Amino acid sequence: MALEIDLSGKAVLVTGGTKGVGRGIAQRFADAGASVVVCARREPETPLPEGWAFVPADLRDGEAAWAAVDAAQAVHGRLDCVVNNAGGSPPADSAEASPRFSERIVALNLMAPLYVAQRAHHHMKDQPGGGSIVNVGSIVAQRPSPTAAAYGAAKAGLKQLTQTLAMEWAPVVRVNSITCGYILTEQAELFYGEGERRAEVEALIPIRRLALPTEIGDVAVWLASDLASYVTGADVAAHGGGDRPPVIEDS
Repeated sequence: MALEIDLSGKAVLVTGGTKGVGRGIAQRFADAGASVVVCARREPETPLPEGWAFVPADLRDGEAAWAAVDAAQAVHGRLDCVVNNAGGSPPADSAEASPRFSERIVALNLMAPLYVAQRAHHHMKDQPGGGSIVNVGSIVAQRPSPTAAAYGAAKAGLKQLTQTLAMEWAPVVRVNSITCGYILTEQAELFYGEGERRAEVEALIPIRRLALPTEIGDVAVWLASDLASYVTGADVAAHGGGDRPPVIEDS
């Protein structure tokens, strides 16, 4: 019998799921048959697919995050997977970034995933089959990242948080993370440029292109499925081989 991933009857919450990487992740869960709930601070800019539910929340507020998870669980009466995707940061001079800016970046990229995971665990721990939490990390957590100090530190913390929660909540709730590299989203040109500039960025990636949001979704779907039933506390690299140091030239 061929292996397949069928999440029919399962419900997933994808934070930051109305656009970009989150939208691609949510789409792949829907493709696998899951019932999808997405969460974001603002109403979707484009209509969501039929059957998807939307929960508004600023996840940096712990009480709002808990309420959002409760609302997502209430939509289908269960919550089998949460993907902590909401995050990001504009570039900022590390010497000049205001305390308020840094606090908000850490809140979004580290504290919000913790709040969401806590409340997800509340619903999953007594649920038949338990649940799965997937945290979306970044390659910046693994190397120096000028102009992204708070973001990189928060993502490094998210990786450690993943490992700690996985150990603490096993065997009922599995917790894993994905280390993402450069991804082709609606705002890719703001980070990677266009034309020749983007080609230069892609040349530094061993696989020679930016990832598609749905490719990150494929990894998340696998981590949420029974095919990954023995996987917890893991960090899966989905970065095309990493970013190649420019000092290293092709032979």
